[in-house]
Amino acid sequence: MKVVLHICCGVCAGAAAERLAREGRQVSGLFYNPNIYPAREYKKRLEVAKRVAKELGFPLAAAAYTPEAWFEATRSLENEPEGGRRCEVCFRLRLERTYQYMKDCGADAFATTLTISPHKSAAVVNRVGWEVGGDSFLERDFKKQEGFKRAIELAKTWALYRQDYCGCMYSLRDRQLVRNLSPGRPNSKEEAKGGSDHACDC
Repeated sequence: MKVVLHICCGVCAGAAAERLAREGRQVSGLFYNPNIYPAREYKKRLEVAKRVAKELGFPLAAAAYTPEAWFEATRSLENEPEGGRRCEVCFRLRLERTYQYMKDCGADAFATTLTISPHKSAAVVNRVGWEVGGDSFLERDFKKQEGFKRAIELAKTWALYRQDYCGCMYSLRDRQLVRNLSPGRPNSKEEAKGGSDHACDC
């Protein structure tokens, strides 16, 4: 079975693609993340995704970076909390594009790396995926069976950049607010380089 894996970032992709391959799936990746802000962060995460695809030997396509589509879809949801309605809209936008790509390239199914993050509800992501693609969506909770731990292991082995915020401007805003409220919090050299143990807070 040929599966298109929506990739939110390279760190998450490693463990998820590895697991699908162990299941006997033929994996191809799609990087579509118009939520990522700013553009330099988008480029950084895309390069990491390309690195992981090369390490694991699967093809990776990158859809056009269209932040304007994301801003339009999430209009009026600026003050939603992380995990709220804005995130669900964001999941849907990305999974709809992945579903269309799956049909265009003749794949059998699609999945997403989003469920590997302990900061994301697999139940919500999987519900949205099923609403978008029905039986062609592979429901997975990649964080299970130590998936998150494996993602971190691979990231450390390959010395990958590990982001410490979801990707959108609102999550960056909230992350910076937390930092500003904790002036005495120590910063390790690894965290300063984006190396906190968020496998992906995408």
